[in-house]
Amino acid sequence: MMKKWKCGVCGYIHDGDDVCDVCPKCGAAAEKFEAVDEAAGDLIERSRNTNALHAQLIDLARQIERVCEAGLRDALDPGCVDVFQKSLNASYIQMKLSMTEMQGHMNKGKWG
Repeated sequence: MMKKWKCGVCGYIHDGDDVCDVCPKCGAAAEKFEAVDEAAGDLIERSRNTNALHAQLIDLARQIERVCEAGLRDALDPGCVDVFQKSLNASYIQMKLSMTEMQGHMNKGKWG
């Protein structure tokens, strides 16, 4: 696993044997970066896949939301409206669950 460096200004995580000259996010100088210890680096690396999966769930929930909104506008009959409304509500909850989990990851250093 590559060494990780954290920008002390914005929190950007750089992967590489050496620190970058300038933070690509905030422009901070190399001196503002600190090496991330191996355990924290392993946690960041391990969480990247799960965080990407949560991002996919959020994207899918947004797609379902758009379909449901189109179905609600179409309003063919009460049964359809009911299904689209329930599905819209469920997709919103799913999106918020993944967002909340990702926030927990950020709070626990499982991000970067």
